[in-house]
Amino acid sequence: MQSSVKREANSEMNHVLIMRHGEAAPGFPDHARPLTPRGEQEVEAMARWLAQRIEQGELTMPTLYASPYVRAQQTAKRISDALGAPLQTLAFITPDDMAADVSEWLIHHNDEAPIMLVSHMPLVGDLAGLLVEGSPSQGVGFPTAAIAELEADVWAAGCAQLKRFTQPSQLV
Repeated sequence: MQSSVKREANSEMNHVLIMRHGEAAPGFPDHARPLTPRGEQEVEAMARWLAQRIEQGELTMPTLYASPYVRAQQTAKRISDALGAPLQTLAFITPDDMAADVSEWLIHHNDEAPIMLVSHMPLVGDLAGLLVEGSPSQGVGFPTAAIAELEADVWAAGCAQLKRFTQPSQLV
């Protein structure tokens, strides 16, 4: 009986949610682009959906990390508020960062809760592709505010399974 409890706890530790920020306004500089009203609505829908899943016991409260860019911070703040989860910023999950660096961080990160990363294309697609398929070039296309849920025993290339992919249009 103890071994099944241990496996269940380990599966929680090996759960990552990768979210692309909501729709952002065009502009320059890129890091300062805010969410559009549509982007805010997309994120609100996803936040309510996540909160409901946590309330129903379907999902464990994640530790929330976001890119320092304005649109990712706005997205993550709405998720944080809806879930009551603290928000931390990771400087290395911007659009120009490498999926391999995030994978390496995940390998060495010792958080007992599931991890939720709020970031940008192409990083979110590259990271999902690297973790699931073994190559960032096999990345997943992420609509704005979409969430990919992955599970793995180790966050190395090709070792994860895509368990669920949800976008705001599916929640209407």
